Amino acid sequence: MKRIIWLSGVILVAVLLLFGINLGFQHSENSSTSAKGTGNKKLTIYNWGDYIDPSLIKEFQKETGYKVDYETFDSNEAMFTKIQQGGTHYDLAVPSDYMIQKMKSANLLVPLDHSKLTGLKNYDKQFMNQSFDPGNKYSIPYFWGTLGIVYNDKYIKPGEIKTWNDLWRPKYKKSIMLIDSSRDVMGMALASSGQSVNTKSIPELAAAKGKLDTLMPNVKAIVADEIKMYMAQNEAPLAVDYSGDASEMIAENKHLHYIVPSDGGNLWFDNIVMPKTVTNKRAAYAFLNFMSEPKHAEQNAEYVGYATPNKEAVKLLPRSIKNNKAWYPSKKTLSHLEVYKDLGPSWVGTYNDYFLEFKMTSR
Repeated sequence: MKRIIWLSGVILVAVLLLFGINLGFQHSENSSTSAKGTGNKKLTIYNWGDYIDPSLIKEFQKETGYKVDYETFDSNEAMFTKIQQGGTHYDLAVPSDYMIQKMKSANLLVPLDHSKLTGLKNYDKQFMNQSFDPGNKYSIPYFWGTLGIVYNDKYIKPGEIKTWNDLWRPKYKKSIMLIDSSRDVMGMALASSGQSVNTKSIPELAAAKGKLDTLMPNVKAIVADEIKMYMAQNEAPLAVDYSGDASEMIAENKHLHYIVPSDGGNLWFDNIVMPKTVTNKRAAYAFLNFMSEPKHAEQNAEYVGYATPNKEAVKLLPRSIKNNKAWYPSKKTLSHLEVYKDLGPSWVGTYNDYFLEFKMTSR
């Protein structure tokens, strides 16, 4: 009997030892997983090319210890596709207004925890709570700007161009360069007739395309990024382009100027979001807070040349920039502008078709 009890005791001790060892392994495994989660020192950002001051990335890395892996894209659509495929674990991305709407609908975004964002108070309220992201649930503004007209004072007198309709003057034959973008060129034509740049009316779109056809004699070329080089080299008197691109041109050529037409048009935003591919939320929030600091936002705005939505950063900008109505238009001017909405693939296709027909008339 004692032998049986002794054997039972030995077996019980062995079982307890094995159980203890198993618990030890589980604890070790959990500790390893926890350490891995908190010890992730990599932050992967997906942004437009040359859209941040590189020295800010270096400063962020030095200040926080995180290593930034910075990748770029050249269109909202390319960015959307790559994030949707999920092959790369992007922690932050910088889509434009209408694309944020599309990404929300496709469940590609993670809601932001506002309690972890320390710099929200620095942003101008007029650039928050936009229709594409009510309450800034998924995004915070990065840069904003307008679509407008660049003119060369060697050929065009200051004050001569005030509205989109001025571009139709016969005196500007073969003088205008248009940005190769269906929403922007169709939007320009719609705004020139008092229509919404987000219209879903076939008659209004057809009329806009018809009006564009009458502009063709004045069009010198329809190009993309090359427009900046051509204008900087005095290749054309006029161009339709974005405010940020215009700032680059003007930096290269003192004879260039930029205006926001008084008859409406586009107000655009690029916002920072956290895609569903995020793996390092702690680093992502650290970067969002770093870029929200006024001194960093001001430095970035000077480098990139676009308008910052950070009102405290604006105060730090040189007067020549913050008082320039081309880059920081009045509230009255902004009230006439519209943000592009995600119209859905069918209507986007319709805009593209009309624009393609217009471009074909130039051949």
